[in-house]
Amino acid sequence: MGIRSRLILTCCVAGWLMVGYAGTGQAHETEAKTQQGVASFYSDRFQGRTTASGERFDQQALTAAHPTLPFGTRVTVTREDTGREVEVLINDRGPYAKGRIIDLSKRAAKALGMLKRGTVPVEISYVR
Repeated sequence: MGIRSRLILTCCVAGWLMVGYAGTGQAHETEAKTQQGVASFYSDRFQGRTTASGERFDQQALTAAHPTLPFGTRVTVTREDTGREVEVLINDRGPYAKGRIIDLSKRAAKALGMLKRGTVPVEISYVR
């Protein structure tokens, strides 16, 4: 087999591998419908400040910050130790504390019964 034939064969095999790998990655991302981790809630000092989405933060709204979900995504947050849940709208980025996956408004935190505790284990399920 000549050098040109080997080069063409190598390129074809590499292309097939890339296509197969890309397809697998996309399937994996769309399968992830939930996340588990620790939730916290915003301090009162953020009331009225501008969120990453450009909206004003309101402690009485059912909103949350997530590091990667698109703004406008609705998620159900379920407290794993009690089963209490609340639906929130993602409108900000964060949390920035290591190990946390979502920051909730005070109203959402109250719905989960976590105001005295500060942080709780949760599961996030994507609504839309």
